[in-house]
Amino acid sequence: MRNPINMLSSLQNHSSDRSYTFERLYRNLYNRELFLLAYQNIYASQGNMTKGTDGKTIDAMSLNRIDGMIASLKDESYQPQPSRRTYIPKKNGKMRPLGIPSFDDKLVQECVRLLLEAVYEGGFAKTSHGFRPNHSCHTALSQAQVCFTGVKWFVEGDIKGFFDNINHEVMIGILAERIKDEKFLRLIRKFLKAGYLEDWQYHNTYSGTPQGGIISPILANIYLDKLDRYMEELKKRFDKGAVRAVYPETYELEKKRGVLAKKLRNTNSEEEKQVLTEKIREIDREKLTIPYSDPFDTSFKRLQYVRYADDFLIGVIGSKEDAIAIKEQVKAFVADTLILELSDEKTLITHSEKRARFLGYDIYVRRSVATKKDKTGRRCRHLNGTVCLEMPTELMRKKLLEYGAMTIEKTVYGKDNWKAKARYYLKDNDDLEILDQYNSEIRGFRNYYRIANNAAHASSFGYIMQYSMFKTFATKYRTTMRRMIGKLRIGKNFGVRFTDKKGKTKTRLFYNEGFARKPLQKNAVVDVIPKTVMYSSKTSLMARLSAGQCELCGKTDCEIEIHHVRKLKDLKGKSYWERFMIARNRKTLALCLDCHEKLHSGKLN
Repeated sequence: MRNPINMLSSLQNHSSDRSYTFERLYRNLYNRELFLLAYQNIYASQGNMTKGTDGKTIDAMSLNRIDGMIASLKDESYQPQPSRRTYIPKKNGKMRPLGIPSFDDKLVQECVRLLLEAVYEGGFAKTSHGFRPNHSCHTALSQAQVCFTGVKWFVEGDIKGFFDNINHEVMIGILAERIKDEKFLRLIRKFLKAGYLEDWQYHNTYSGTPQGGIISPILANIYLDKLDRYMEELKKRFDKGAVRAVYPETYELEKKRGVLAKKLRNTNSEEEKQVLTEKIREIDREKLTIPYSDPFDTSFKRLQYVRYADDFLIGVIGSKEDAIAIKEQVKAFVADTLILELSDEKTLITHSEKRARFLGYDIYVRRSVATKKDKTGRRCRHLNGTVCLEMPTELMRKKLLEYGAMTIEKTVYGKDNWKAKARYYLKDNDDLEILDQYNSEIRGFRNYYRIANNAAHASSFGYIMQYSMFKTFATKYRTTMRRMIGKLRIGKNFGVRFTDKKGKTKTRLFYNEGFARKPLQKNAVVDVIPKTVMYSSKTSLMARLSAGQCELCGKTDCEIEIHHVRKLKDLKGKSYWERFMIARNRKTLALCLDCHEKLHSGKLN
């Protein structure tokens, strides 16, 4: 069998050539090694232990099980199971539908995703950042901050119900432009049409990508790549002029300065030199109070664009009429070509001096005459036209209320007073779990907003969370917060002492890494085709499954099934096989069929 890493790399070599078409792609799904690579990629997810509609989980994965999938793919009898639909609460009180696919379908989808990523990743636009290797919300925000300098208008874009409304025929048509393999396209169509079960009743899916499906993100990017390419063409048509014209007053001052500079070069009088130098300095100071380039120059226009999933932001250097026209053109393209609809509520036109909302950040363009000296010692306006990213205080407020870590009381002056609150639902957890809960939430919030210009304001978030933790511990031990603070104090920090599995006393501290801003890297703009296929050689899990040796009884040359557990901490260590997994810190165990059967029947000690 062909090495899957070599195969995927070979496909990737043609990815950036958008005119290249891929044939006989489906036959790569006959490769057992590709399935093992896919299995290695996804095995660690806890959701794999949740049963799909076929009643199976990742447990008992074996080479025979993989071979069965490959056989059904070869004769095209493979049919994805409908996903099991459940609902989880949203922040606004509504319920979000969640699809739970069968694990076998997840594995096949991961194989398909690897192939699609190798085919398409290198050809995606540099303005696309969602669900891509080496890309994130931060790279999208970085591009906006670097490339949107001086824009006058923002167009905030949002596609209404994007993932649920992707047109299947359009999707297959887009895939068919580069993939000339009917078997592969039929497989994609099967996933799109698999449907779902809700309350044991089957429902067809007439649009959208598979909920909870591994291939959904890459299919979404392939679909919206059409929008990215349209925006490239729109930019080419819209952009106008090489540079902005010089502001009339600045132009006149430059002329005066040139005359004085010429006189200064030609005079030999020290007294006259001093007078001329002072006049030149006055002109330089006056220039700093007015624009250098003409902000109303209609001969200069620019359009910028960045997208993360179905959220996109357009920056316009031009008039408001230009921004309105661009919005209407994008709206028409999305409706006519992608058979989708822009959300009128969320697709807004905002002046750049005001705040537009993008990926949970407030973004605006500074208009400032503040100055500082550059590397040459010359004073310049260093903020004017630059893009500012800020953490919205309201989102910090919502997050604290969502966690139940804060209450808001009104002062006598009608202002909001944030007050830390005990989280009673955590009081039954052990001390380390409570501390880890607070630390993970603080780090998550801090890491997401670490690039904000006002990142230091997150210290308020950390302060409220810290005192909420104190109150939670005080509630647990039925004591005062003051005493609890003294108990948790470790030097200048706070933390919890605990005993590990080896009997050693250890300490874990409360978050103490500060909230200073970590500025964006200038090279974060992705303007080159990234390395997209990043695969390792055969891993221990793949080797263990292929070795044919039971890790408990030592039997060799036998069929192996991998036993999975959701969490290691769920194992109590009462039986030998549990102690075996705990000692090796693994959630998997390679067993022969006999041992695996005994384990599930409770006969394996």
